[in-house]
Amino acid sequence: MNKNYPCIILVEPQLAENVGMSARAMKNCGFYELRLVNPRENHLSDKAIAASSNSQEILQNAKVFPSLPAAIADLQYVMATTARHRDQTKIVYNADTAAAEMFTKTSAGEQCGLMFGPERTGLRNEDVSLADAIINIPLNPEHCSLNLSQAVLLTGYEYYKTQLGQIKPYLETNHTAVADKEKVLLFCQHLENKLQDFANFRDDQKREKLTLNLRNIFTRSELTEQELNTLYGIINYLGKN
Repeated sequence: MNKNYPCIILVEPQLAENVGMSARAMKNCGFYELRLVNPRENHLSDKAIAASSNSQEILQNAKVFPSLPAAIADLQYVMATTARHRDQTKIVYNADTAAAEMFTKTSAGEQCGLMFGPERTGLRNEDVSLADAIINIPLNPEHCSLNLSQAVLLTGYEYYKTQLGQIKPYLETNHTAVADKEKVLLFCQHLENKLQDFANFRDDQKREKLTLNLRNIFTRSELTEQELNTLYGIINYLGKN
């Protein structure tokens, strides 16, 4: 077991396809240990393998247990996913706070598990009673049910993010570079020269406001050199017509 990741425990899953899709979701998020409690269908069937989308190694290495107590016997901390109020005294996390707590546990060397119930009914009260805490994913109250693999993916992704640290936005420039301000201002000057015959540019007050507006448009946009070249081409084309 990779101690940096919890294992995924599917309790009495009904459909082989859902087990396969759950394996796919696990691999998306870096989870590789799957435990199955009394699966109704063969998790190594062609349906399951096809649904796993090249994640069949997770299915092939999955461990099958006759009961939930047997499946969690070697674990030290387990969270149960459920959308229903259970009348049990337990800490309830949402997906991201659960991930943070689970990361703290795994980082301390504890072996942990995330528990998911059958597709039709979810976990039973006696299943939830074996967990240390509950994960509840708040969704639209009018339709809050999730497919098994969706629940695995949502919960797994929040945990995966704890491995990445803070992900900052970045600008994808696609094989070009952000133009420096000199080039942007030269383009603005080129555009203003093309507008000399425009009525508003012949009015001093209107020209000042229009110039400011134009420069604001282009200087705040992180224009790339390729985009500037495209704009030059369009302006030159329009100037010929």
